Amino acid sequence: MDVVTPAAPGPDTPRPVPVRFSWLRAHPLAVDALIATGVFFCVLMSSVSGPSQNRPDVGPLLVGLAALCSAVLVLRRRMPRTVLAATTVMSMLGIVCSREGTVPPSQLAISVVVALYTVAASTDRHTTWRIGAATVVLLTGTVMIFGVSPWYAQENLGIFAWTGMAAAAGDAVRSRRAFVAAIEERAIRAERTREEEARRRVAEERLRIARELHDVVAHHIALVNVQAGVASHIMDSRPDQAKQALAHVREASRSALGELRATVGLLRQYGDPEAPTEPAPGLGVLDQLIDGFVRSGLRVTVEAASRREPGPLVTDAAEVAKVSGDLPTAVDLTAYRVIQEALTNVHKHAGPAAAAEVHIIRQHDELEITVIDDGGTSGVANAGTGGADGVGSSGGTSGGKGSKGGKGAPGSGKAGPAAGRAGQTSGRGGGAARNGTAEAPSVQPGAADGGGHGLIGMRERVAALRGACEAAPHPEGGFRVRATLPVRSRTGGDESV
Repeated sequence: MDVVTPAAPGPDTPRPVPVRFSWLRAHPLAVDALIATGVFFCVLMSSVSGPSQNRPDVGPLLVGLAALCSAVLVLRRRMPRTVLAATTVMSMLGIVCSREGTVPPSQLAISVVVALYTVAASTDRHTTWRIGAATVVLLTGTVMIFGVSPWYAQENLGIFAWTGMAAAAGDAVRSRRAFVAAIEERAIRAERTREEEARRRVAEERLRIARELHDVVAHHIALVNVQAGVASHIMDSRPDQAKQALAHVREASRSALGELRATVGLLRQYGDPEAPTEPAPGLGVLDQLIDGFVRSGLRVTVEAASRREPGPLVTDAAEVAKVSGDLPTAVDLTAYRVIQEALTNVHKHAGPAAAAEVHIIRQHDELEITVIDDGGTSGVANAGTGGADGVGSSGGTSGGKGSKGGKGAPGSGKAGPAAGRAGQTSGRGGGAARNGTAEAPSVQPGAADGGGHGLIGMRERVAALRGACEAAPHPEGGFRVRATLPVRSRTGGDESV
């Protein structure tokens, strides 16, 4: 049989009340009536007990005043100050109006003690001591003047002590209740803070997983989409190139499955100390990323330099990691993802025949990454002359139209790729270069990503490292993505050292 664990108390869960006190808290008026009855009997019993020389005259006056003083105690929670004033006046009246030669009925002060305790427990300390002092002075002074002689008799000083203790006890109870209420409020606030923190962390984790899946899927699926379109287009006219394009599709899909498997495996192995902490690569495998784009037809050049340790300009993607140095894991991953997303956007929006430049500069305390493309205009300008066999260029987002054996006139399409990545959906400037009978599949700006979360995820990644990211059309045509990633820790030291 399964054991059911009770749910943890939440901020709105009332504090549990013991069963023996639940009825008393649910019926406060009945409790006050019982207290009033007890006070009445205490006044009468104390009046008939004890030495005979200290007993007051138990007559109609004493019984009536005792009944009135006890009866008003029923309203002590609703009107505490009024009840205190009434019991004080009636007690003083009983002492003053006692017959000469008899002991004043000081036992009536029991009702004053209960009323003063109620006032002290329901008001602030300053008011408690002010009202308590006035009550003590009035009642004790009346007893000392009209009560038992001498004025410092034990009965007179006893009233002073009992009224003072009632005020002190009520103030102590009020302070304890305020302390317990403050603790409960802090506990409720802490519980709410924990719940809000948990929701915030869940939201951040969802965004992180969404970025990882987007970076893994979008890059490879974009390559698969373009290569599959090219293979379908040239399947009949150039089967050898179609087979090569399909081989690229198979390789890109295999890479996508591998990265997805690593990402899902990381999520399923939560808490495993041997599980990898980062499923994505860094700049150390940048050459593999560049090689994938180059095989799909995108012309990419890489330049890396270090201003921290002056040296020659590196143009080999495999040597970039040596120039950038040992980077923190988060910086290395973000740099790789920024380059991957930027080149993926170039491939989707500017076409596989576009040219892109990747510039990586390692400063003393930051890493600068810039990716610039020409918008596919160079691919159109370099479209070859078509022969009778129809072999021609298959790339640009803006292309001219040529006949067999003729030269294609380049179209004007610089704004097409930039506008597509900026969220515009204009179809002009997005046509494919046509040459002879071979026509490459057109790439419509913005059509590949629908709404586009790549730039949003890129900015979120950079912002998480307190860096800066700019993505905007380049003045000379095409698009430019520039990211600055700090590599210093919060204490001011270089994390890579």
